[in-house]
Amino acid sequence: MENGNAGEGKPANHWGSEEYLSGEAKDNTAENLLHNEEGGPAQQKSYVGLQRKLGLVSGISLIVGTMIGSGIFASPRYVMENSGSVGLTLIVWSLCGVLAIFGALCYSELGTMIPLSGGEYVYLYEAFGPLVAFLYSWTSVIVLKPSQVAIICLAFGAYVIEPIFPGCGDRGDLQPVVKLLAALAIGIITFVNIASVKWASRMQVVFTVCKMVAIVMLIITGLVRLGQGFTASFDNSFHKTTSSLGLVGFAFYNGLWAYDGWNNLNYVTEELKNPYRDLPLSILIGIPLVTVCYVLVNIAYLTVLTPVEIMNSSAVAVTLADRLYGVMAWVIPIFVASSTFGAANGSAFSSGRLVFAAAREGHLPKFLAMIHTKRHTPLPAMLFTSIIAWIMLLPDSSSFETLINYFSFAAWVFYGCTVAALLWLRYKKPDMKRPYRVPLPIPILVFLAAIYLIVAPFYDAPLESFFCLLFILAGIPFYLVFVYFKIVPQSFFKCITRWTYKLQTICDVAFPESEADMLGT
Repeated sequence: MENGNAGEGKPANHWGSEEYLSGEAKDNTAENLLHNEEGGPAQQKSYVGLQRKLGLVSGISLIVGTMIGSGIFASPRYVMENSGSVGLTLIVWSLCGVLAIFGALCYSELGTMIPLSGGEYVYLYEAFGPLVAFLYSWTSVIVLKPSQVAIICLAFGAYVIEPIFPGCGDRGDLQPVVKLLAALAIGIITFVNIASVKWASRMQVVFTVCKMVAIVMLIITGLVRLGQGFTASFDNSFHKTTSSLGLVGFAFYNGLWAYDGWNNLNYVTEELKNPYRDLPLSILIGIPLVTVCYVLVNIAYLTVLTPVEIMNSSAVAVTLADRLYGVMAWVIPIFVASSTFGAANGSAFSSGRLVFAAAREGHLPKFLAMIHTKRHTPLPAMLFTSIIAWIMLLPDSSSFETLINYFSFAAWVFYGCTVAALLWLRYKKPDMKRPYRVPLPIPILVFLAAIYLIVAPFYDAPLESFFCLLFILAGIPFYLVFVYFKIVPQSFFKCITRWTYKLQTICDVAFPESEADMLGT
């Protein structure tokens, strides 16, 4: 298998080539890389690259731990506001879960068909070429992923000091403390993810358990309250239901923000011990679990608070705890802080792999594709993501929520493109090996839902949607200058080469070996 040139033709991995996707060479690769619980055969332990250390439990924890962050504790307010009624609110939360499951099943087919880290980036590259993949990496690497980490860590900082300073979210004098805690959280997450994949996955498992304790507490509270007859909020459930397509779209945006992370396992496919089994199985266990929990938690909120009280609360779970738990109300903010920290860890883990995948193909500076020679972690990529996240802590935190609302639109543009890539590859390359094959109606439904989520918000927020599209398309000139035509001053290359050498010397990193080198062929 020959090595490709980054940024030209097929990516260096040749994931679309016949020898990679079919025949004995592919089977041998799968056997060598996937069937050893300790990370593969002896030669795999000696090569420089990502190692397969994540099992089924780690996969489920990454999905559940990333999906359950601050969203379920704050988003109910905005879903209720845009839905207008309790009935539509519960329908939106349920349909968001169904959409997440269907989307993840589509990603399962892509992830087992193209078993490489990088998520949407590698799938868009294979189906539509380097320009579309670059626009995805441009949008995600520069804004979406780092801003997501920053926002979640800001929520972590606010919830940590909530038991000491109640209502800290509305106090401007405490914002520096919140930002300091957020910066510290990013630093700890970066250190753990650089030090060891095993440490990062174990930390994800621990914090997933913590957040599930909070979720179970809220669910039990709701079930007890239902048994006691507190059902007034469910009377005339569809009264004041909105008829605006745009507002329903925004209700879905806020619900899907709480479900965000359903695709994160696809960013670390190269690190799963057995992606053909663990990728779809983790999805089929993790996402339905989250969906059931989210619906039951929203029912619990409604057994304690009225719809109006939910719409007026920026932290619904904390409001519920203050109402019911008395002196033990501090427990919920602490568990929510654990939940947000785990979600930030999962998001940073996958973000680093996206940067690594884009840099490996020449769409980012190549030194970002280097791997620690002993710990087998993408150290430069993790540092790059964390530095951008730290920078994003500097402005007003309120601007971040606005930014995420704008770029939820962008996320569904690329989700729709990725599902379209699956349909296109079914037609263009029907002979590609597909260990898992999703029923055809599912990707069609997800694609239609993505079109709705892209088009509907234009009715109520055309300017924000236009700005978002403008930012995505602004990546085209960067692609033409730096990737396609490579119009870069020689002095820039010399500077990059010098910094690459220093980085290799100081951080003990090197470029990953090709698959042929890895297998000793």
